[in-house]
Amino acid sequence: MRRFLHGLTLLLILILTLKPTPAVQAVTSFQTSEAQAVLDSMTPEERVGQLFLVTFKGTDIHDQTGIYDLIANHHVGGVVLQAANDNFLPQPDTLSSAHQLTAALQRVEAGAARTSENNPEPNDNTYVPLFIGISQEGDGAPHDQILNGLTPLPNLMAIGATWRTDLAQQVGEVMGRELSALGFNLYLGPSLDVVEEPNPSARIDLGPRVFGGDPFWVGEMGKAYIAGLHSGSDNRMMVIAKHFPGRGASDRSPEEEVATVRKPLEQLQQVELIPFVAVTNATQPGELVDGLLVSHIRYQGFQGNIRATTRPVSLDVAALTAILDLQEFTTWRRNGGLVVSDALGSQAVRDFYSQSGENFLPRSVARDAFQAGNDLLYLGNITSDEPQSDTYTSTVEILDFFAQQYEEDRSFAQLVDAAVLRILTQKLRMYGDFTLANVLAPESGLENIGTSQEVVSEVARNAATLINPSREELTTLLPAPPGQSDRIVFLTDTSEFKQCTTCLWEPGLAVDALQRKILQLYGQTGSGQVFTSRLNSFSLEELESMLNGESQTDIESMLAGANWIVISLTQVGDRQVPLLQRFFSERPNLIRNRNVILFSFTAPYYLDPTDITKLTAYYALYSKQPAFVEVAARLLFERQQITLRGASPVSIPAVGYDLIEATSPDKNQVIPLALDQAVEEVTPTAESGTVLPETPRASPTVTPIPLYRIGDTIAVRAGPIADHNQNVVPDGTPVRFIMSTTDENGEIQELMDATTVNGVARASFAITRPGQVEIRVISEPAFISTFIQFKASNEGAVVTFIAPSPQVTPTIQATPTVTPTPVPTSQLITLEGRPLVGMWLIVMIAVLGGALLMFWAVSRIVSPRWGVRWALLVFLGGLAAYNYLALNLPGAANWIATSSGAFGVLLLTFAGEVIGSLGAWIWMQLISGPESREG
Repeated sequence: MRRFLHGLTLLLILILTLKPTPAVQAVTSFQTSEAQAVLDSMTPEERVGQLFLVTFKGTDIHDQTGIYDLIANHHVGGVVLQAANDNFLPQPDTLSSAHQLTAALQRVEAGAARTSENNPEPNDNTYVPLFIGISQEGDGAPHDQILNGLTPLPNLMAIGATWRTDLAQQVGEVMGRELSALGFNLYLGPSLDVVEEPNPSARIDLGPRVFGGDPFWVGEMGKAYIAGLHSGSDNRMMVIAKHFPGRGASDRSPEEEVATVRKPLEQLQQVELIPFVAVTNATQPGELVDGLLVSHIRYQGFQGNIRATTRPVSLDVAALTAILDLQEFTTWRRNGGLVVSDALGSQAVRDFYSQSGENFLPRSVARDAFQAGNDLLYLGNITSDEPQSDTYTSTVEILDFFAQQYEEDRSFAQLVDAAVLRILTQKLRMYGDFTLANVLAPESGLENIGTSQEVVSEVARNAATLINPSREELTTLLPAPPGQSDRIVFLTDTSEFKQCTTCLWEPGLAVDALQRKILQLYGQTGSGQVFTSRLNSFSLEELESMLNGESQTDIESMLAGANWIVISLTQVGDRQVPLLQRFFSERPNLIRNRNVILFSFTAPYYLDPTDITKLTAYYALYSKQPAFVEVAARLLFERQQITLRGASPVSIPAVGYDLIEATSPDKNQVIPLALDQAVEEVTPTAESGTVLPETPRASPTVTPIPLYRIGDTIAVRAGPIADHNQNVVPDGTPVRFIMSTTDENGEIQELMDATTVNGVARASFAITRPGQVEIRVISEPAFISTFIQFKASNEGAVVTFIAPSPQVTPTIQATPTVTPTPVPTSQLITLEGRPLVGMWLIVMIAVLGGALLMFWAVSRIVSPRWGVRWALLVFLGGLAAYNYLALNLPGAANWIATSSGAFGVLLLTFAGEVIGSLGAWIWMQLISGPESREG
């Protein structure tokens, strides 16, 4: 027994000391205690160094370079690599050189931990791995740093247009796996900004760099993407969501100028902060974000005073503290969540200090950002105003200043220690223990990079959206795809980018990219539907030269002879849309009687209504990666065989597509209503991402249990409730439950309001009196739901479910445009099913019209006296039928719901008139005498 207990004790100790598995994202107390031990072994200079993320130029890190000194002698916390700093080499060496560079940076720190100027004695305990960060947003240049070699992943808006969280997670997994294989362990992203109201006229907007405009869905997509980054990297990736607290309403780039947004904190909580709350309060550990990158953005009226404007929130201690002290962030912060500043060396921060009359001193800027509440300070390419200043000397100045402050100011030292403890804890969460062998990414991981195109193709197929016209209208406008005799001209918005300053120029989207893909699929090597000689491609620059009378090509003659003009937009600035507007207005003869197709490989809201009227079809693809170009080609030639599943994740004012309306409950659905018992629920899953309402059954079904008696409580749930795009409605959608109890004394109704979670709302009612009980639910503008019925008594009764047929069967629309009915039921029928005043007027007109018509007919056939009698009975019959509904007598509300609302009211009124006519006919037949025989 003693040996058994001894063995059991050793087993328990072993289990408790095992490193958490990669699936565990939360920081443990063990990691915190280990971090404290590492912190205690560090010198003040080493502690201060952990606060900083730095940059450098080139790929050389020998012992005479500035970056070597910053790592070896100042022990900076991390390095961010950028294409603009020439940190990456051109193809074919881009990936191999990046892997070698990240490994070399880690080796510099590992070697310096043993002997350095500040720590000449060997000291393995103070080796702390570097954060090596990158901002790789997808869609290639200009927001990717590595332009070749990796899987060509899409931007966030393309993912958002699929409305599928499983695809967001899969893209995140690919990104996490490939960046981790290169040695990166810090990901600056994803963006959780909400584009609530697109502003195409802004100097610069976020465009397709965001998931969308609904805060709930941005949060859901963000959680899934973050979970993918963690699982793909084997949980060795620090994910820093940006741009906290949200800059979707800003009108300029924070890299160029500090934007000012007029919004109080309360309003930020309703929209901008919701996605950040979602990823800092996620219930699944993998979905929990590790840090938040604070943007340089100012708020007017932030704390109620509309005349007061904050400093950039990243530098404003009062504003940032007010946000981080919100209850939604306190637990995440207490558990080690990091706050990271945006680049402090940006032109926007520099201009802010100069415009406010302050000198731009790098050390002062860094101090302001740290004291505002940032743990990790991303310096970027920071320099002072001195003529000979560079990033290295400015960074050293900051580090020396912080080290001095640490020695002289105890409160400052405490702030540093607290921030460094959080940083060390997160690094331990990734690696468990600090050894170089544990940190370096093995070279074998490079073999699987760039091999996940299937995921991108799946996103492309599910994101494609027909913006205008509707699918039915397009079938009429374009009954057939291009044929062999058709001539097609492609006009492409092209931009060129470089991997480095000495690298060759590369196109973001080649001028003939779509033409080449079409020839591959439908040319002589494909299906043979087109001939190469009948296809021509030109850039928008060549179109502009034609409009200016300076063309050196045959673009005008090609356009004049074309049957199809296909336009591709990849980015929209001050040039592209005005150029197209010039083309449409100055040369209408070149687009008249031609099929003009526009593919937007960027955000879909830049064109105005007039622009769109010039187009035969307007598609949004969102991303310019090769898989999306292929989908565009297939839409041109195989449109009728393709089911478009995408829907814009942002509002498009030009076509009347409003995101709030699109994500509201679909009025043509039957809301499922069921008992809220311990059964498996249908919720959004990683496989589907969306939930559709179940098809209602034609006949009532009876559940065998339970029995409900007076004194019991009946719990019910409604949903999943679908929006107009056939996804589940956002969390917080209002739902009203209605329980009606009818006995000999009349009807009593009890209302209960609730909101949805994962598309489902719940409520419970106490059964307090005998009678016929009916429970139904509405979620405006959806008024039809399954009914729950039973007879309440002391003996108990089983429940009956009745699912009425909806007015229109809900289907997945090819276009997100919602067409309202001419007379909405909601304007004629109350929430409880009773007719409104507007309905009364319509009924009175119908009843009087029927009575007058009957008077005219009977007066001509029989006599005026009988005409009056017939008219009177018709009037009374119709009025009686209407009053049956207006007084909400038993069965009235059910009649309205099951007979399409207002239409049902008129139908029953007409039935009453028919009964009145029948009564008049019987009356006339029963009366004998001369009067009855007149006529």
